[in-house]
Amino acid sequence: MNFTLAWQPEAEDQLADLWASATDRAMVTWAAREIDQRLGRDPLDQGEQRDGTDRLLFVPPLAVLFRVDVQTHRVYVVSVAWSGRPI
Repeated sequence: MNFTLAWQPEAEDQLADLWASATDRAMVTWAAREIDQRLGRDPLDQGEQRDGTDRLLFVPPLAVLFRVDVQTHRVYVVSVAWSGRPI
């Protein structure tokens, strides 16, 4: 079942900052696309459960915090950071 993916504005800004500061921008671009694909296909089978409905997915060099709304089939990316740092 496919889900609609929505990056929250703060997460989009964080991703842009990470990309701008990256030494390997192609890798950041690849990871962001991979995140989009994984979360769009089967978000409940991705990452690790956190508080409430929050989940954490690592796709090096990135890590994303996201929420899944099963009823509306939407995924919200809340935050993104380098995979070596807590978010």
